[in-house]
Amino acid sequence: MSTSQGILLTTEVCARIRQFGYTVSQQIRVYGEDFEVLSDPFPSDGGIAIHVRSKRTLQARVLQLPVTVIGRTSETIRRAA
Repeated sequence: MSTSQGILLTTEVCARIRQFGYTVSQQIRVYGEDFEVLSDPFPSDGGIAIHVRSKRTLQARVLQLPVTVIGRTSETIRRAA
């Protein structure tokens, strides 16, 4: 896969993840904790992450999205191609 194809796939994955509700101002529950989403998904450390604020501690941080979310998104893109 070329760099431009990798960038395109990452862009598509991030767009699809947004459609699943991982977008600014949404409330999500991941890893047994509730979060407010502060950013759209972005590439991070070989995966996809979002900026979130914990509802429990009110602390903001970067949250790596679970592989299952990314995998489900990638599979949806492959089926559409």
